[in-house]
Amino acid sequence: MKPVRQSSSDIDALAVTTEPVYFPNLRGDRLAGRLDLPQKSEPVAYALIAHCFTCSKDIKCINWLGKFLAERGVAALRFDFTGLGDSEGRFSETTFSSNIEDILAAAEFLRSQYAAPAVLIGHSLGGTAVLAAGPRIPESRLVVTVAAAAEPRHIRERLIRQHPEILSEGAGDVNFGGRTVRIRREFLDDLDTHNIEQEVAALGRSLIVFHPSADEILDLEHGQRIFQAARPPKSFICLEDADHLLVRREADARYIAEVVAAWVYRHLAYSQHGPAAD
Repeated sequence: MKPVRQSSSDIDALAVTTEPVYFPNLRGDRLAGRLDLPQKSEPVAYALIAHCFTCSKDIKCINWLGKFLAERGVAALRFDFTGLGDSEGRFSETTFSSNIEDILAAAEFLRSQYAAPAVLIGHSLGGTAVLAAGPRIPESRLVVTVAAAAEPRHIRERLIRQHPEILSEGAGDVNFGGRTVRIRREFLDDLDTHNIEQEVAALGRSLIVFHPSADEILDLEHGQRIFQAARPPKSFICLEDADHLLVRREADARYIAEVVAAWVYRHLAYSQHGPAAD
């Protein structure tokens, strides 16, 4: 039997309610998010999803992932980093460190209005950021990376190769992922201050590393390095033939959601409610 392939209209028809939400970052800028909630039951847990560099909460793989998680009973908040999507602020004034602060602000919003996120999920540089943010969100139990960079310096080097004048002139426009953005030297310098592999070693949470085998931006070695740096419990899952943005198959986002939801039900829902009745 062939698997059923779902279209975008099928995704929109899921038993999921999506609510627009807003909350301030540490600078007072209003960040915009979407909270995907299950319609048929109360959430068994909340997840926080961080998007990739220069992307937004509405990029296909993040939109799919949030809805698929909610379909499985895990509420998911996906939000725009400062200066991107519908969020206020200037992207040119952000850094990798400010991205981490935005994640902490999103976690505080969930903590105060719903429930603190037990699951942190990040895609690409957002995945690298949740690795750094994890220990600063005490309620988090699981960190999930998707096509994440093992070190922010890799992004720094990629940007410098495209526009070396950033170092000499202090700023420059670069094209990343099909979008032109203004990058300041402060952004590059900040990337150079983070040693993610050291932070992964001290993460102190369960970790699931997903990495596409055909990632054209961050090759498979990045996922392998994150996995190797982490202490158990940890899992590594190669997404066969997937690209960096998972744009070729929404089935990859569905698969990630299934694995994360299975972890939540085994480690959180079961411990909270006991074994299911026969």
